[in-house]
Amino acid sequence: MSKKSDGFTIVELLVVIVVIGILAAITIVAYRGIAQKATEASLVSDLDNASKQLKLFFAENDTYPATLNCSLPDSTTNKCIKSSNGNAYTEYQVDNNSSAPNFRLSSVNNGITSYRVTSDSAPIACPVGFIVVPGSKTYGTIDFCVMKYEAKDTGGGKPASIMNEKPWVDVSQDSAKIYSKNVIGCPDCHLISEAEWLTIAQDVISVPGNWSGNVVGSGYIYGGHNDGTPANSLAASTDDKGYSDTGETSGNQRRTLTLTNGEIIWDLAGNVREWTSGQVTGGQPGIVGSGYAWREWTGGLTYGTMSPDPHPGYVNPLGGSWNSDQGIGRTWLSSDDTGLKVLVRSGYWDDGEDNAGVLMLGSGYATSSVSPTIGFRVAR
Repeated sequence: MSKKSDGFTIVELLVVIVVIGILAAITIVAYRGIAQKATEASLVSDLDNASKQLKLFFAENDTYPATLNCSLPDSTTNKCIKSSNGNAYTEYQVDNNSSAPNFRLSSVNNGITSYRVTSDSAPIACPVGFIVVPGSKTYGTIDFCVMKYEAKDTGGGKPASIMNEKPWVDVSQDSAKIYSKNVIGCPDCHLISEAEWLTIAQDVISVPGNWSGNVVGSGYIYGGHNDGTPANSLAASTDDKGYSDTGETSGNQRRTLTLTNGEIIWDLAGNVREWTSGQVTGGQPGIVGSGYAWREWTGGLTYGTMSPDPHPGYVNPLGGSWNSDQGIGRTWLSSDDTGLKVLVRSGYWDDGEDNAGVLMLGSGYATSSVSPTIGFRVAR
């Protein structure tokens, strides 16, 4: 008599294999999440420590160190601050000559995960090539990150904030929203919002050094590349003074603006116009019955009902009387248009000193509109 042997059927074995595969996948995902959190914790810890040491150095020497070079001995100009394994301090910038000395410091893990700290902010996660923007009570924003440069096309629908390329244009607002989520190391990035744009504008407007008269409201705020010479968009450069490729060394064409925390942002006022995520279905500022046209903010516009309020007097208490003479830019809006339209900011290379500016606001575009003069910028 034959004896029946016990064992697993093929179906049972397949079920076991599938279950093991599922458990392995769950374990890998959980491990990656834990590893990422550990990486972020180490970056925050490093920057917390560095910030404390830099502020202690300032208290003792009345200046921040010029470098963080650990191969040099400590002195009144240098400071050795070591980072954890796998992390590296990058982009240490210091300004000891302003009325409020400040520093900015990044710590990067394996070239992807990056955190930044400034003399006025706690460590915040920013992708490589992004800067920290102080939040605004006016617009209900907290500290956030934004591309230092306009978005550049690195291929595969992945935008990056890099200096040595021309801006990514001919991309619709619909596509820009999708691409903004593809920044390497930043799955929660997004197309910059109206509130975030106005937060940046409010901040740079309040810095005297961004004005030709070195006083807020005196002269004009720098407008970037907008004079049509050359008649194309420009790449950025390592020189944060910002006249790169404009043919100028002074005057309105300066392409960089400084934030209150000392960060530098490029081409916020000119070079190419930029989509925000803002959309309107009526309530635009304008003149009833007059349609779209270039108009001053002080040109008798009805204020409309847009939220957040884009009017210069809301951005800055002095701004209610500002127009293109102050370099803030004009509007291209229509209070008669009640269709779905998207919003564009800044100015492109041939908009001129009157139209381009940090508070230039345009509409009249569909979500699918594309233009060789319009790009975008990503925030987190």
